[in-house]
Amino acid sequence: MMTRRDALRHTALGFGGLALADLLRAADSARAPHFAPRAKRVIFLFMKGGPSHLDTFEPKPLLDRDDGKPYPGSRPRVVFAPTGNLLKSPWKFRQYGQSGSPVSELFPHVAGCVDDICFVHSLHGTNPAHGGAVLKLHTGSDNFVRPSMGAWVAYGLGTENADLPAFVTVCPTLAHGGVNNWGSAFLPAACQGVPLGNASTPVEQARVRYIDNPRTTRTAQRRQLDLLADLNRGHLDRSGPDAALEGRIESFELAFRMQQTMPEAEDLAKESHLTKALYGMDDPVTAPFGRQCLLARRLAERGVRFVQVTHSDANVQWDQHGNLRAGHAKNAREVDKPIAGLLKDLKARGLLNDTLVLWGGEFGRTPTVEGGGRDGRDHNPEGFTVWMAGGGVKPGFRYGATDEYGWYAAENKVHVHDLHATVLALLGLDHERLTFRHAGRDFRLTDVHGRVVRELFA
Repeated sequence: MMTRRDALRHTALGFGGLALADLLRAADSARAPHFAPRAKRVIFLFMKGGPSHLDTFEPKPLLDRDDGKPYPGSRPRVVFAPTGNLLKSPWKFRQYGQSGSPVSELFPHVAGCVDDICFVHSLHGTNPAHGGAVLKLHTGSDNFVRPSMGAWVAYGLGTENADLPAFVTVCPTLAHGGVNNWGSAFLPAACQGVPLGNASTPVEQARVRYIDNPRTTRTAQRRQLDLLADLNRGHLDRSGPDAALEGRIESFELAFRMQQTMPEAEDLAKESHLTKALYGMDDPVTAPFGRQCLLARRLAERGVRFVQVTHSDANVQWDQHGNLRAGHAKNAREVDKPIAGLLKDLKARGLLNDTLVLWGGEFGRTPTVEGGGRDGRDHNPEGFTVWMAGGGVKPGFRYGATDEYGWYAAENKVHVHDLHATVLALLGLDHERLTFRHAGRDFRLTDVHGRVVRELFA
């Protein structure tokens, strides 16, 4: 059997084109899942800052009844900030669809899609600070540098399109973990997310930088890369395997191939006016996030395994310690129609069946008021809501619940590790088998935890 080193020594083609995919275990080729998958790809809609489950998708009648009274239960031992009495939601809830799922006035468009949505109302984590909670949701760890969820998916499955990355993140936040939230850590470098812009970049400019090289022809670039590969092959032949060098070689080759494919994927000009309107791109309020969601659909249908779309800005978008009414209303207005448009578009194109859409933030909000103006809520990792759609989950389904006031996950509790295990299982990956040996031990996304919540499977 030819080893990697033998292949590097004997191949006469350098690292060009398809040869690289055969030579190196990179994230630019498809790999078989552990078992039959329900989903082929993921679109993760990340609401940075922590949207309030109590004001969006999980109404609490007792909170309405006892508005202004002291909270009767015990508060968490560790809190981010002191809070006062109970605060009812400023928004009314209605039941929608055949499933009768409750949705607040903040999300009238998503409300029309509830029969395709699987709500998880009992998610819980451990960290009440943004940095730790964001890292926990993305990487499974709130205090160590670990590979991100998208990187693990890229490592486990590769991409369906060798000319595009396996993992793309659209307008990611640079705060609270920054690049670690889409990084590969000790996994192969090709598994890390490719960012299109960032949270401070106007979404119209969210694209791969330097994708076009007008000064050098593709033929000349190919010759340059092959020469560089020959030099690197000589180094590897003398020194043995070098993961960092191999990662750079892979990145050069992927960048070369992406010149042909990524500009077309990023170009929304050929999308119809009706499609753009479906995503809210005809409205300046919804156009930025609508563009992000439409980019996500285009990338997913072209074979990118994991696409993340972040709703954020220079501030922490959903973090309403005060100004809850105006802040949450603004945020929901920006994302509601684009999210519904994405779900409808995926469904119309037959992509929702094998595309898992995941929506959520790093934590929820407290049922008690923060500040003296009765218009804010503090961080709450003890119980909050995420939802999924498509990709083999039960449509029109609600699972779990927080307590009667909405502070703690109480019924059918789902930890962040359980969410990760479940997402991987939907993709056909066993979270206990998807491991990588580093520093003398096997690591995985769920560390030593995680339970697949099969009750969510269709």
